[in-house]
Amino acid sequence: MRAAASPARRRVGMLTRRGLIAGALACSASLPLAAQEAAPVVTVYRSASCGCCGAWVDHMKKAGFETKVVMTEELAARKREFGVPDAAESCHTAMVDGYFVEGHVPAADVRRLLRERPQARGLAVPEMPVGSPGMEVPGVKADRYDTWLIAKDGSHTVFASH
Repeated sequence: MRAAASPARRRVGMLTRRGLIAGALACSASLPLAAQEAAPVVTVYRSASCGCCGAWVDHMKKAGFETKVVMTEELAARKREFGVPDAAESCHTAMVDGYFVEGHVPAADVRRLLRERPQARGLAVPEMPVGSPGMEVPGVKADRYDTWLIAKDGSHTVFASH
């Protein structure tokens, strides 16, 4: 038969349970803050005359990215500065956390890039495929396209297919 715990022993047990509950509540309260931690700012270099670039910026904002837009007519110089290969070029270039994002790359691919952090220059969706983010055309079937991962040496592999 088990002896009843003394009042002092019950108090110690309660304090431990109270401490455990308080600790659990404190930890759970901080989880939403960590989960909502802001993604790095996406700085987009684009021409003022390009409407699809603005639509891609809207796509990134809707996906939760903070964006900063820099209007420039010197896009070729930015692309060279960031190491975008000629074969990967599109209409706008962005930089995020040390990577370039060339063209109409889906936000989900950018999130994956930032999560996996590969040794690479960045991502690219060459040209301007119909149906890619910012290039949607109502009533027109979307093109199939690939997002390329551009390696440090300028070569590419398929990062995602859409």
